Formats: sequence, structure tokens, C-alpha cells
Amino acid sequence: MAGIIIPIVCFAIIAYVVGTISWSIWRQRKNTVANWPPYPLINASDDEMDSRATELRDRLSRKPLGTERARQLWDQLQRAKFGEGLIHQFHRDFCGQGLIRTDAGIILCDIQDGHFPDAAIATWATKEEFIAFFSRQSDFTMSGWDPDEPVFFTEDSWYRNNQRLTTAIIDRFRRGMNI
Repeated sequence: MAGIIIPIVCFAIIAYVVGTISWSIWRQRKNTVANWPPYPLINASDDEMDSRATELRDRLSRKPLGTERARQLWDQLQRAKFGEGLIHQFHRDFCGQGLIRTDAGIILCDIQDGHFPDAAIATWATKEEFIAFFSRQSDFTMSGWDPDEPVFFTEDSWYRNNQRLTTAIIDRFRRGMNI
């Protein structure tokens, strides 16, 4: 008889302990507010958003990249495999603009999902064309704010200054650190 009662009592104790722990965990999760998103949400008006965008625009450097930096960028891109290049964001969906090496030269394109280039925004077939174009670019022109730079310019406030090329990103790529 003890051979039957002892296992039943042990099973009941185990079931009670597991049930108590499970109930405690479930109750704790139910009462805990999720910490998502990990930043405070704001309810900014359109005017407030425009003001912030203008403030960020005014902080952008207008100093040109220069000939030497543009030449080094071209040289570093030539070391990339076809279909690869300067992609500074690797995540889902829109990853900003990148420079990709193709068999026809270098293309500027939007990057989707960290590696799939969209259609070319601009193409440079020769080193001279590329250097002439990029040597005059700055963080401001590459951000899409400058209407005098039609390759980068956009009136879309979401697209403007959203994961665009910058001097810092170009410099990291030139040093071999494709982030």
C-alpha cells in the first residue's frame, strides 16, 4: 500500500509546486507593463516636427568632401565585389542610400533589407565623373535638403536626412569598416 501512496503524494507535491510557480509567473507577466518602445513616445504637431527637422538641417556640415576623400571612396568601392559596396545600415526594410559597385561603374541607390539595391538614382562609369561629383558633396547636400543638388534633393520630409550618406559614414567605409 505504501508503494502506491508515496508516489501519489510525491506527484501531488510536485504538481502543487509547479502550479504555484506557473501561477506566480503568469500573474507577474499579466501585471507588468511592457517596456516597449524603449524610448518615450511624443505626440508632436506637424509644426513641431518641421521645427525639429529645420534644427537638424541647420546642424549639417556644408564642408565639401574634397577630391582626395572622393578618390579614396572610389578606390575603396573598386575593392568591393560586384553588387556590394557602401551599405551603412543592415536591417529590415529601408536602410538608406548606398553606393554599390556594378559592372558598369558605381550606382547610388536606396538599400532595402540591408543588401537589396533598388533602381539606380545615379550612375558613375568613370573615376573622373565620380570624383568630380562627390568632391563637391557635403552632409547638407547628401541629406536631400539642397534643391541645387538634384541627385540627392527631395521634398519628401520622411526621406530627407533619413539614413543618407554622410562624411562620417564615408570615412568609416574608406577605412574598411562597412558598418
